[in-house]
Amino acid sequence: MTSFWNGKRIRLRGIEPDDWTAFMQFAEDEERMGDLLNPPRSAESFRGWAKEQATSKSDGDCFGLAIESVETGEVVGAVGSHHADPRMGWFEYGVTIGAEHRRKGYAAEAVVLLLRFMFAERRYHKCEARIFAHNAASLELHRRLGFVEEGRLRDHVFLAGHHRDLLMMGMLADEFAQLHSIDGL
Repeated sequence: MTSFWNGKRIRLRGIEPDDWTAFMQFAEDEERMGDLLNPPRSAESFRGWAKEQATSKSDGDCFGLAIESVETGEVVGAVGSHHADPRMGWFEYGVTIGAEHRRKGYAAEAVVLLLRFMFAERRYHKCEARIFAHNAASLELHRRLGFVEEGRLRDHVFLAGHHRDLLMMGMLADEFAQLHSIDGL
């Protein structure tokens, strides 16, 4: 029996202290894309963050995971569940892939593994994703996975000197089950 957290190209795993360099690179990639512009952080702050992630206890249904390439063992991205509301039955998630690892199917596979866990094991009814309207690749990925645009928040975020729209996308558990194997094993 293969692990629930393994896909064909990737495996999801906890964040380890040595992953800090990959996460520092992901932050730089997001800045170059115009997705996030934060003050520069020191390498030591990334080291401390990764060490904290590696030793922290799970926060219920909110967690972050490293996306590791099965072929190389390299951390190629991250995926996580955020803002989970078990009473209402919805959660929000995010995914990022390092610039040199994009367009290889890593994000799609990671998202399907995460959604399978949240829908089948944790019994959530709905997943939401917030996507910057200028991020065409992420919008394409989510539409391909079966997410539906539920709303547009106009000029909602200020990034790289411009107000930009934020799209709200969602997927219901039964929509996921129709498109993707729910058991995965």
